[in-house]
Amino acid sequence: MNKTYDAIIIGAGVIGCPIAYELAKMGYKTLNVDKLADAGEGSTAGSCAIVRAHYSTEDGVAMAYEGFQYWLKWEEYLDHVEDEKGLARYMNTGSILLKSQGHDWRKVQSNYDAVGVKYEEWSIEKVKEVAAVYELDEFWPVRRPEDPHFFDEPVKKLEGALFCPEGGYMSDPALSAHNIMRAAEAKGSEFLFKAEVVDIRSKDGQAVGITLKDGTQIDAPVIVNVGGPHSYKINQMAEGVYEGCNIKTKALRHEVMHCPSPEGYDYYNDGYHTSDGDLGCYYRPEVGNMFLIGSEDPECDPQEWVDPDEFYAGKGGSGRDNQLTDAQWKAQCYRLARRVPTLQIPNQPRGVCDLYDCSDDWIPIYDKSDMKGFYMAIGSSGNQYKNAPIAGLMMAQLIDACEKGMDHDKEPLQFKLPYTGRIIDVGFFSRKREINYNSSFSVNG
Repeated sequence: MNKTYDAIIIGAGVIGCPIAYELAKMGYKTLNVDKLADAGEGSTAGSCAIVRAHYSTEDGVAMAYEGFQYWLKWEEYLDHVEDEKGLARYMNTGSILLKSQGHDWRKVQSNYDAVGVKYEEWSIEKVKEVAAVYELDEFWPVRRPEDPHFFDEPVKKLEGALFCPEGGYMSDPALSAHNIMRAAEAKGSEFLFKAEVVDIRSKDGQAVGITLKDGTQIDAPVIVNVGGPHSYKINQMAEGVYEGCNIKTKALRHEVMHCPSPEGYDYYNDGYHTSDGDLGCYYRPEVGNMFLIGSEDPECDPQEWVDPDEFYAGKGGSGRDNQLTDAQWKAQCYRLARRVPTLQIPNQPRGVCDLYDCSDDWIPIYDKSDMKGFYMAIGSSGNQYKNAPIAGLMMAQLIDACEKGMDHDKEPLQFKLPYTGRIIDVGFFSRKREINYNSSFSVNG
């Protein structure tokens, strides 16, 4: 006889674990299934784990700002659970958004005002005061080092910045997922690792369970796809689900670089997370007094869409997919060196390469599907780590409401954010929406 649960969640990353946690608190008997060896070891482990409020849409800002409260009160969110690995720490550096042509910062500011985000307007003199190593010249448009105009002398200064004092990052993204797993287990959730899903079983349009690669069948009337870069492949296993999504997802190879801080500057303890649209990158402190440098996906940077199975088959082995490329390493490090001229650029690439799970408009899909009982929290990579706890609660409420008979497609769930009290129309994240052209179509969301 097959083992039976109320809900099976495919994936045990930083969004899959909160969904289990919140469903378990509602009384659901849940099982998370993951092909890797532990929670958070997939694309979550490669996340930059940045917590910031600037998004291109008002609802995006509202979700992110709500998420601040969970990171700032991490132990409280976990219900003071113990984890033998210790607890991840929220590094409350504050978040600088440089005013530049590369960001529609006026729209961001308008969204901040509408949502009630705490922020300050900083002059370039104030930015220079708190980050003395920054040069506040404008280098727009974003270019690559091979461009003959890359090293042109700047002719004007930036306008200043918006500063959010509550922004920052989590010290260890994989550990944060593990912490939430332990909290979910304390509420009765179960987790199964080194188990690969190969089929979503259904009967008369209703999800009934999953089949694993070893032939094991596990039953549940609710199945949640939180498969990260594999999300589209999981949807293809479920009859009619992939075809029923107007917005699709796919896997993007992404590189993040590490550069030593300038000599004499304690960036790790004194630095700020900074979003720099003028250079097409973001940066935050990293262990070892490093600058962690990520791309904001400017138009001049190539995008490499890949098969996640091929990428992860090579990860840690002989495959080339997880190797940093010389061209992108130079692009990201050299750009930052324009802002921080004393940056110590190493002679070999250093950093992390992993995959994003991207939707067509870089806004996630938090939704039901055309198969009864099958749900999705996908297309979330690159810009949703910070939203993970609140996304878990929203998905749990969506699942519970739909299982009790609500037609979310006709009358979308109205989700109340617990801290701010703001109402989110969850239809905003629908699989059936048209592409949202208010999106940045980048990691910025």
